[in-house]
Amino acid sequence: MKNTYNSIAVIYGSDSSEWEVSVRSGQFTASQIDGDKYDVYEIFARFGQWSVAAYRKKGQDRVAFPDGEQPIVDKTDFSAVVDGSKVKFDFAYIMQHGTPGENGLMQGYLEMIGVPHSGCNAFVSAITFDKFSCKSYLKDVDFVKCADDIFLRKGEQMDGLAQMAVEKLGLPMFVKPTDGGSSFGVTKVKAVEDFDKAVEYAFSEGNMLIAEAAVVGRELTCAVYFDGKENVALPVIEILTENEFFDYEAKYNGHSREVCPAQIPDALRDQIQEVSKKIYSHLGCAGLVRVDYISSEEGLYFLEVNTIPGMTSASLVPQMVRAAGLSMTDFLSTVIENA
Repeated sequence: MKNTYNSIAVIYGSDSSEWEVSVRSGQFTASQIDGDKYDVYEIFARFGQWSVAAYRKKGQDRVAFPDGEQPIVDKTDFSAVVDGSKVKFDFAYIMQHGTPGENGLMQGYLEMIGVPHSGCNAFVSAITFDKFSCKSYLKDVDFVKCADDIFLRKGEQMDGLAQMAVEKLGLPMFVKPTDGGSSFGVTKVKAVEDFDKAVEYAFSEGNMLIAEAAVVGRELTCAVYFDGKENVALPVIEILTENEFFDYEAKYNGHSREVCPAQIPDALRDQIQEVSKKIYSHLGCAGLVRVDYISSEEGLYFLEVNTIPGMTSASLVPQMVRAAGLSMTDFLSTVIENA
């Protein structure tokens, strides 16, 4: 059953290193939401300070507030006084990469005050945001593989850990925070003497990390959403990078190329789309998520789930939407109406 809303609040900005990417994703998303159906309000939220950065009433142009004049959001009922009138936001479209939008905190707040929102619920968001927890839910399934890993919490460093990690995982390996995004804190370790520095870098972004065996193969990604009747997989993208891996520079500064749709055998395409829908269901996802993989000679390996994938004009999901022959505006309406 489709839901109808009047005022959509797109929440962007975050408390993590990804906050600037989040702003770009949120602004693009807000610009693509159907202006004939909804009033759209852009909320910049960072370190507990929430304010209305801009708004667009039905059929009108976007109005941006100067710094220092942005209406403050009242968190007691998720409202704001805009141009002299109180607006209670009917629906929240969460575009915060990292905390608090991707790890369940924002979802928990909205669920407690009864405001419907895009995407997964608070529990699923928390589980999927933590790479180790998410992999733990998938390690025993028969439809996708997970690379071997080691979990470490800050303060637990042990003598000989580097050598133990190499013996278990081999080289190269990846060391990364369990709860980061946009490749912040990630290192591809190619020598045992580089392990400790990689651990220190990962801990600069969070309190938990995983060291994970590197899987050699093609990097592929696929997004899934619920269209009101069934879970639908979008076209698969292959990521080709000039760098050691798909790091921040590759993602946002032009050091990679995305092929959409991926030039892969039909059987592999079908497998990835089917596996993505199975993961979506197995984890209890909702709304729009993106699942990343490595396809190797040994099979298809799960990398991670992105419950709030990037949504700038050049991001992966908008490319998939265009390749599927859909308009971003209609696609976002589907996500909103079936949340």
